[in-house]
Amino acid sequence: MAGERNIYLIGARASGKTTLGRKLAARLKRPFVDTDQRVRLRSGRTVAELVDAGGWEAFREAESLALAEVAVFTGQVVSCGGGIVLRQENRDLLATGIVLYLKAGAEALAERLLRNPLEAQRPTLTGGGVADEVRQVLAERGAIYLACAHAVLPAETPLPQLVTLALAEIERLGGMRRAVAARGRIS
Repeated sequence: MAGERNIYLIGARASGKTTLGRKLAARLKRPFVDTDQRVRLRSGRTVAELVDAGGWEAFREAESLALAEVAVFTGQVVSCGGGIVLRQENRDLLATGIVLYLKAGAEALAERLLRNPLEAQRPTLTGGGVADEVRQVLAERGAIYLACAHAVLPAETPLPQLVTLALAEIERLGGMRRAVAARGRIS
């Protein structure tokens, strides 16, 4: 996959970045990387433990380091933590690849978080209720997600159709090698 741009999936917690990322990686025969998992493996701590020990800033620092390490390599599908877009240096790294924003409404995200909270992976950002927190996060980050995105995908779409939409966007954005039969070469 050398030379092929990374495909970065961004969006709020529970938008389906990891689930879609694994499916895309399998379909494209590319490595899959999850930045939150990389932070956990590197630090030996869950996201919640990192936040408890050093606050969100400590986690954001670890997250930025993980993204910088991942971005050294090309041809990957990368599921990014929901707040990765908050730092300019991360946005600059994301811009080197293809960025797909999984956009979902606050109600759908809150429902997913309540159904599968994963507190160690998804600690509270505000200390408030899930629905209020999701609305607040989307209000704070929505414009940043949009500004980073090369394409926006409706995260509430059933997974098989979401994979198809993502593959179409990746192809449209030049993220898949295509045979150019008329010229007899790969572009």
